[in-house]
Amino acid sequence: MTAPLHRIFDRPLDAEVPKGLDQAIFGMGCYWGVERLFWQLDGVWLTSVGFAGGNVPDPTYKQVCEGGTGHAEVVRIIYDSSRISYERLLQVFWENHNPTQGNRQGNDVGSQYRSMIMYFTDSQRAAAELSKADYSNRLAVEGFPDITTQILPAGPFYPAQEDHQQYLDRYPDGYCGLRGTGVQAPLTDVSEEL
Repeated sequence: MTAPLHRIFDRPLDAEVPKGLDQAIFGMGCYWGVERLFWQLDGVWLTSVGFAGGNVPDPTYKQVCEGGTGHAEVVRIIYDSSRISYERLLQVFWENHNPTQGNRQGNDVGSQYRSMIMYFTDSQRAAAELSKADYSNRLAVEGFPDITTQILPAGPFYPAQEDHQQYLDRYPDGYCGLRGTGVQAPLTDVSEEL
């Protein structure tokens, strides 16, 4: 069976990561708006929505929404690090949701909406931890509680069904729950800290 094509990039949704490109996984609440946020960035090669961080293989959307799978709604991003850095992706991640809310984003409540970063390399882990510490300090100054974002090694990514992929391209006026805190996250270069 041929994989469906990405509606913006016209590439198969199950494409392997091309040589020289990297991948990232972020959970920021409802994945529809998150995917659109990242597909609009120059240097992103492919996006897809799905589930990660749980303990049920290949879950359905309904199973994840009912709870009990442990999965979060996430976006997998394949990107060209010569055109967009992982640190820039982290900046977009922090600024476009509220990472202090635990198992929710706004009115979306449940562990599937938790804030999560999955790293693929030691340098991604270091960059994620550094940016989390920096952003935590910035949020604290503005009166926000502690960040609840999980930073985990990348595990299996299970793509969501096709009608959830590029949902806001399919339905431009569809639901988007993205709400940032209004606190800026500067680009934090991990190499400067080593």
